[in-house]
Amino acid sequence: MAARFISINDTGALEELLARSHEAPVILFKHSLTCPISAAAYREMEGVRGDVGLVVVQKARPVSNEIEARTGVRHESPQALILRDGRVVWSATHWNVTADAVTGALAENSRQ
Repeated sequence: MAARFISINDTGALEELLARSHEAPVILFKHSLTCPISAAAYREMEGVRGDVGLVVVQKARPVSNEIEARTGVRHESPQALILRDGRVVWSATHWNVTADAVTGALAENSRQ
């Protein structure tokens, strides 16, 4: 099963994702429609199994800003974050956003 992207377009959707992170780790992916590196990262994220919260920064800049404010992780795109208990436990940007890296970090943070 490939990734199922769930659009995070407003703070309500972000709240739901953060709430889910208290039950199990969740993946959040910040994507830019105009960046070729982000396009490559998006293709990598398609290889991740399960749900991926997707923030398209051009369409949801306030959500992207809110993520930075709440987590303290400086905005970059592409950027993959794994959240657990409402906080970032792993992140990667640019060419470090790979299906293998995200899958490994998700597995690592599922065991803790």
